[in-house]
Amino acid sequence: MVGKQTFPYSLTPPWKSPGGSIMAASARWNHVWVGSETGILKGVNLVRKQAVNFTEAAGRPSREEEVSALCWADAAESQILIGCANRTVKSFSTEEGKFLKSRCCPGGEGTFRGLAKHDGCLITCVESGILRVWPEDSSEHIKELSVGPSVCKMRQDPDRPHIVATGGKENSLKVWDLQGSSQEPIFRAKNVRNDWLNLRVPIWDQDIQFLPDSQKIVTCTGHHQVRVYDLASPQRRPVLEATYGEYPLMAMTLTPGGNSVVVGNTHGQLAEIDIRQGRLVCCLKGLAGSVRGLQCHPTQPILASCGLDRVLRVHRLREPRGLEHKVYLKSRLNCLLLSGRDNWEDEPQEPAPGPPEETETDELWASLEPVVSAAGAKRKQRAPEAQPGGKKRQSLGAQAPLPPLCK
Repeated sequence: MVGKQTFPYSLTPPWKSPGGSIMAASARWNHVWVGSETGILKGVNLVRKQAVNFTEAAGRPSREEEVSALCWADAAESQILIGCANRTVKSFSTEEGKFLKSRCCPGGEGTFRGLAKHDGCLITCVESGILRVWPEDSSEHIKELSVGPSVCKMRQDPDRPHIVATGGKENSLKVWDLQGSSQEPIFRAKNVRNDWLNLRVPIWDQDIQFLPDSQKIVTCTGHHQVRVYDLASPQRRPVLEATYGEYPLMAMTLTPGGNSVVVGNTHGQLAEIDIRQGRLVCCLKGLAGSVRGLQCHPTQPILASCGLDRVLRVHRLREPRGLEHKVYLKSRLNCLLLSGRDNWEDEPQEPAPGPPEETETDELWASLEPVVSAAGAKRKQRAPEAQPGGKKRQSLGAQAPLPPLCK
């Protein structure tokens, strides 16, 4: 586990970025990647206490390129897919520390509400409810689904990459199979029963998570509810429901083990909730604005969070609980990716350059005698006694013996 942050982080502007090799080295070992409203991808190294801005070479960042979604392009975490507000998806290489390519993904209205990669194809979903599947090297989509308006989140199942779930405002949870030819979801959630006044409960799913090694799905809502759905059950209503606070829940993530979730609301409050019993485990402090991005490390009890207060925070979820890192990143933050490396401290050092290898050319030059000019030859032939003063010139290291003292 990394130590507690005690020194300020250095933030490099995108137009004053270091050289290519230094940039690639700093990108390769970043622990957290954050997308901002100004279109900048920010990489944070928690061990080096360094944050670097990454933008494309042409021009400065703008709000037209606001980052609204991030996802890994492969399991090795060598590339990041970045969904921007101008409906382009950029590919960033963490190995080379630079943007590789950019492609336009038109269709529908609104910003990206989710990105995913499956079988060499890109999966996009926008706010208006258009979900499309794009081949790797094609500008035309091969599949399109209408998942309903006012989408707030699209999430891919890590265990079954061809399965995605969507939900939004007055758009109930739906699960889709992208391998099938049907235009209908394989699961459609049913709204909960009316409240104690016999009034309809509004629907507003803000975030979705798949429980590992099961067919259960967890959602958090804008009406401060956490719900668990079981796709294997004939019941389409939630099998468990818990509430937290009084404000809309904006983001959610699974803890290591999948027995609880961490939720964040619009007032910067974080809480861990046990989804087996629906009880509150603990609350985390420190945030001062709306939470927009949450992610836990898959094996370590580490939680990364970001939001509109422009600060990236890393909390520890197990004893001793508390804030481990706090990084001010100057821009309002929308989303983040946390590296899944187990040992953050085991960062390989860059190999030191070794001595140059001897070659036949070096031996040839060593065998040649140096050329001495005529003036140099005359000075070399002069004896030491012939120098001015008639005395040998002595070096600083070997001094002449002192004369004996007079009686």
